[in-house]
Formats: sequence, structure tokens, C-alpha cells
Amino acid sequence: MNAIVLAILVMVGLSLARVSVVFALIVATLVGGLYAGMPINEILDAFNDGLGNGATVALAYAVLGAFAVALSRSGITEVMANRAIRRFHIDESGSSRRMVTYTLLAALLAAAVSSQNLIPVHIAFIPVLVPPLLKLMNHLQLDRRLVACVITFGITAPYMLLPVGFGAIFLNDILLTNLNESGSELGLEVTRQMVPMAMVIPIGGMALGLAVAVLISYRKGRKYEDRDLAHGDETPAEAAQHLKGWQKAVLAIALVGTVAVQLYTGSMVLGGIFGFAVLSLSGVFRWHEQDGIFTEGMRMMALVGFIMITAAGFASVMQASGEVEGLVTSSAEMIGDNKGLAALIMLLVGLFITMGIGSSFSTIPIIASLYVPLALNFGFSPLATVALVGTAAALGDAGSPASDSTLGPTAGLNADGQHDHIWDSVVPTFLHYNIPLVVFGWVAAMVL
Repeated sequence: MNAIVLAILVMVGLSLARVSVVFALIVATLVGGLYAGMPINEILDAFNDGLGNGATVALAYAVLGAFAVALSRSGITEVMANRAIRRFHIDESGSSRRMVTYTLLAALLAAAVSSQNLIPVHIAFIPVLVPPLLKLMNHLQLDRRLVACVITFGITAPYMLLPVGFGAIFLNDILLTNLNESGSELGLEVTRQMVPMAMVIPIGGMALGLAVAVLISYRKGRKYEDRDLAHGDETPAEAAQHLKGWQKAVLAIALVGTVAVQLYTGSMVLGGIFGFAVLSLSGVFRWHEQDGIFTEGMRMMALVGFIMITAAGFASVMQASGEVEGLVTSSAEMIGDNKGLAALIMLLVGLFITMGIGSSFSTIPIIASLYVPLALNFGFSPLATVALVGTAAALGDAGSPASDSTLGPTAGLNADGQHDHIWDSVVPTFLHYNIPLVVFGWVAAMVL
């Protein structure tokens, strides 16, 4: 068995058994590295070298978590949730509740899509936007697994299809460039117009998975408790009673300023710090509480941060093992001359590679050099080759315990401790997106 396959199976198996994801990643790192023949000191060196790659995002999430808790502590989220509950009679069953539910899901989907293409803040919007909405979701009895599926679709599908924002980076700067570089000596020439065309069918599979999640899988309600995200001299409900008009204006400035500072500086950390500082100066909570609120917010995001850091170390060891090329080579040997089987094996191998590395953006340069000659050798057209490489690279984004596409939704939905990362984010997104991606990616490879 290939070391990467073994490591992924160990990681997924331990995670499904409800072992801590951080522990599962460390054990999988050691198992994969040792099985690949790496000395323990090389494994540890590669692991330590990779840790820094996840530290920046982890710190950003911690700071944004502090900002989210500060918003909750101000009482503004309580005001908005109670107003929506009374205005739309959410605690009563009927068409009004369904309308609010679908409107909320549509708004979250629009925010997720915008975070990739229109206002490219990536997953930074989640710990700011989602925790304040949890009380409203509770009264709607909205299944958070469905919310995880909606957000994950919104932060993965757009960059795979729309060449704007992060989509321009993925489709043009990474996918197109690496395809042409790998295929230049083999006569492959891919244009910018061909890349999104090739990804339409695979994204159609994801859209079908989203429809199944909304209309079938998680249509029934699920009950959650109302829990305060912040604790201090006052509860959020008490703070809401004396929230002044000018303070609400300051809260709006803090929200807009957080996004603006991040876009201007390119730093989620500075954006979160700005928002928290503005709230601290607004008087929505007492000055002596700010240290406790900041610490509480960072603690809320601590698990997600440590998973991100550990996942970066795990990916570093997998790349240092040199087993990626061996995995592709051994898979090619078992295919024979069966074109359909070749497409399926390439997609499944891409799934394992991307779940190990945790990012489709980082995976493409690795697999394009291996997949392009293989695809052309089997007679796949340029469009089919684009679909194979693009789908194989994107497969592990949804459904991986170590991907920010699942860690992001978990960070927001588990703010009150009622959303499990593996069973409520990873498993639902894997079932509704990865399986359709494999099927529709295979169809695209065969018909294009």
C-alpha cells in the first residue's frame, strides 16, 4: 500500500472513531512517514517545517473569534435575533418559518460565493457572520449540517468555475499555467476559455449534491439549545436592553472596517484586531472585560486553529515522503488500456492526494505534471484533461478533516459547542460533494 493512502486511511479512520483530529493527524503523519521509509528525525523536521504554514491562518481565526465574541457580548446579535423571531413568527410552524429558513440559507450562500469572487476574504467571514446567527438558526430548528453544506459549496464551487477573485488564481494562474507547462512538449494547448467550460459538468455534480442536502437529507428540523457565546458582568440579553443608537452605528463601522482593513492590508489578523479595537472603544462592554472577551474568543477558535497548524505539518511530511509520484505510477500500472477505468483511478488518486495536502491550490502543481502525460497517453481530449486535473485537485477540499473548506464552517457553527467537526461538517460535505464530483468528473472526462 502507498504511504499516502495508508496515512489518509489512518487519519480518516481515527477521526470517524471520534478521536481528536489533531491526534489523528499526528498519528497519521508518523504512520505515513515511517511506512515511506523516512527516519523519525526527517519526519519530525518536515513536520516542524510545515507547522508555520498553518500558523498565520490559525492566528487570524483566533482574532476573528475574539471579534465575534465581542459582537455577541455587545448585545447586537440578541437584538437582531429577537427582532427576526418576533417579526416573522419563527416560533410558530408554517410557511413563514420556511421562508425565513430558505432566505437565511440563500444569504449564507451569497456571502460564501462573494467571499471567493466578489469580496475575496475567503473563509474570514465565517467566524464573524455565523456565530451571531446561531440563535436564529436554533429557533428555526435549522440543521447545522445543512448550513455546513451550503457554506462549503459557496467557498469551493465558485473558484472552480468563475475566473474572478480566487477563481482567477485557481483557474488561470494555477490550473491553466500548470496544464500548459506540463503539456507543452506533448502538444497540449489550453486556452482560458476552455478551463471554466471543462469544469461545468463537475460543478453540476456539486450543485446536485447541494440540492439533495437542502431538499432531502437535512430537510427535517434539528433542535439546539440557546447558549451565550460570551460571559461577563452582563449577559448579551442584558446588554441589548441599553444598547444606544450611536453604539449600533459604531458596531456597523466595526463590521465594515474589519472587511476593509483585511482587503487593504491582505491580513485577516489586522482586520480582526481593528474590529475588536473599535468595539472596545465604543463602550458596548466594560473596559476591564476586554481581556476576558478576547481570551474567550481565541479559546472558541483554538481547536480549529490547532487542526490547521497540524494539517500543515501533515501535508509537509506527505510531500517530503516522495510517495505522490509512486501513487500515480502504481495506479497507472493497474489500469491497462481501459480509458474509463483510467479516468476513475485518476480521480480517486486525486482525492487521496488532495485530502492529504488539504488544498486544491497546492495540489495542482504536483498532479498536473503527472496527470497530463497520462491523460494524453490514454487519448483524452484537452477539455477532458482539464476536467480530470481540475476535478482531481478539488476533490479533497470538501470532505477532508484538514481542509479549510470544512474547518471554516465548523469554526462558525461550533461557536456554542453544538456542532461536531467530523460528523456534522466533514461527513455531510464528503457525501454530498465528493461522491458527485467523482461521478460527474468521470462523465466529463468521457464525454468532452
